[in-house]
Amino acid sequence: MESANARRAATGWRTRLIPDNVLAFVSAAAWSLTGVLGALTRLQRYEAMTDIPYAEGARHKLDVYRPTIAAAAPVIVFFYGGSWQSGEKAMYHFLAATLAARGYAVVVPDYRLYPQGNFPDFLTDGAKAVRWTRENIATFRGDSKRIFVMGHSAGAYIAAMLALDGQWLSGVALDPTRDIAGVIGVSGPYDFLPIRDPVLKIIFGGDNHPATQPISFVEGRKPPAILLTGDADGKVDPGNSKRLADELRRSGNDATDVMYRNFGHLTILAAFAPGLAAFLSPVTDIDAFVERVSPRSSRNTSMQAGRAVP
Repeated sequence: MESANARRAATGWRTRLIPDNVLAFVSAAAWSLTGVLGALTRLQRYEAMTDIPYAEGARHKLDVYRPTIAAAAPVIVFFYGGSWQSGEKAMYHFLAATLAARGYAVVVPDYRLYPQGNFPDFLTDGAKAVRWTRENIATFRGDSKRIFVMGHSAGAYIAAMLALDGQWLSGVALDPTRDIAGVIGVSGPYDFLPIRDPVLKIIFGGDNHPATQPISFVEGRKPPAILLTGDADGKVDPGNSKRLADELRRSGNDATDVMYRNFGHLTILAAFAPGLAAFLSPVTDIDAFVERVSPRSSRNTSMQAGRAVP
């Protein structure tokens, strides 16, 4: 009989194990941040397959990370940030591996960036990635009925737009109220008009188009949302998260906004670093949100008030 290792080698899966001690973490602390994240990621238990096409084109590939043993895992499609101008999926393997080790099936797609792509190219790309996930994630032990869209910074914008403005998913024969279990935003810009940055004006076709803003699409039934940010974010006003959550709640939707003290725009990503996630609130808050709103959960899905975490 073919061994499990041989099957993984044939399919391209890589398995990482969590050691019983923390010596690797201590020794890695002397390295650069990139080295620390890379080393600790390799110590986690997960499996990954990279560079899977979800559409035609060089920027239309995705990586899938999955738990080693779980079946029908909740699914997170994660969109990275970079001001819609930079970024690549490989940079976020540490975050995806951390979430996979906690029991999620995680999909990380690349998407078109400026100058090759402008609004709404990154939204149509994101919708295609979600469509691929809906059709294929069961093969990777994910539950296609429990798909969450998540992102950091510009990626949180993409996740929010896909969940709130139904035209993007309807373009790929999906409905966010039916096919998206929830949206998880991290340090996202959801209400940032007027645009002052000259490059962003090009990307969004002007400085004041409400149709480009997630906060313009809060009316009606929307997927549940949790919006996380830090009070020390100097790049994206933390008020974006509160304003969007407030408007969603006013429209009768389930929305929670959480502000963490002393987290900045990039340092909030440390909460997803291997070895740290279990000790910091963002990941455990995401776990609780997914458990609460998941279709398999019997917990109350009533509207939640925003809160601040010390």
